[in-house]
Amino acid sequence: MPIEIPDTPPAVLCLSAGDATAGGGLASDVLTLGSMGCHPLPVQTAALVRDTRGIDEVWPAEPELLVLQTRTVLEDIPVRAFKLGFCGSVENIAAIAEILSDYPEVPLVVEPALHAALLLGDAGDEIAVALAELILPQTTLLVADRRELCMLAGVADDDMDEGAGEGAEEDAEEDDGGVPAGAGELDEALARLLGAGAEFILLTGGSEHGPQCVDTLFSDAGVVRTDAWPRLSGRFLGAGATLGAAAAAALAHGMALPEAVREAQEFTQQTLRHAYRVGMGRALPDRFFWARGKGDEDA
Repeated sequence: MPIEIPDTPPAVLCLSAGDATAGGGLASDVLTLGSMGCHPLPVQTAALVRDTRGIDEVWPAEPELLVLQTRTVLEDIPVRAFKLGFCGSVENIAAIAEILSDYPEVPLVVEPALHAALLLGDAGDEIAVALAELILPQTTLLVADRRELCMLAGVADDDMDEGAGEGAEEDAEEDDGGVPAGAGELDEALARLLGAGAEFILLTGGSEHGPQCVDTLFSDAGVVRTDAWPRLSGRFLGAGATLGAAAAAALAHGMALPEAVREAQEFTQQTLRHAYRVGMGRALPDRFFWARGKGDEDA
């Protein structure tokens, strides 16, 4: 990998939900950041009761504890990037937004993981609204698929509503489910979110169909870059979380954002090429593929 690992790895504060499968959430952030030569500082925002087949329950963390742990570690350790995943509740979002406002010079990568919010009903919709109003104005890079962009922007998507229900959150999560929004809805969502203050948006193509997975990076100036990857067979748990954390790691190492996005995509693709199944559900990305000698053929 082109990233040079310093003697003291850059610290990245990651806030996300606990996932005991280590497929997504906080464990995914820790594995990805560690693999890419960063020191992760994990703060749990919620607990997910889940296995590799799906999420059963969501238990938000208490905002007081979240604030106490986050403030304590930030007063001790300088960070080079923030990575934000599923926040658990509107109260947690408000608390996190206040903390982030004290570090405007530190890049923030948001991978909202709104598939978990779908289990919360109206509270999940409120989480999307709070993210858009409180977090996006501070966001350096938003990593999301079409469905998540529409949720964050408050853009109606009848196809998404018809597909909601049991298992819908898993289809929205990763590589081969979900119904894409129309081009008009997507353009409107992008305009709203960039107008809300997000500096860059990486629209991921994992939930689309076709022989290639196309990821497009946008700014308020338009398309910054487009990258296409062969679409892999199978279903994966944690692809989005891996991509978001990899982008945060690349930024923490000092890479310019377009190059950091490319580096994160390459890393994520290799983790998915070498994914493995440990349970009865989706395969998990192999974040340490290189340590098992599996990345040589991808160089």
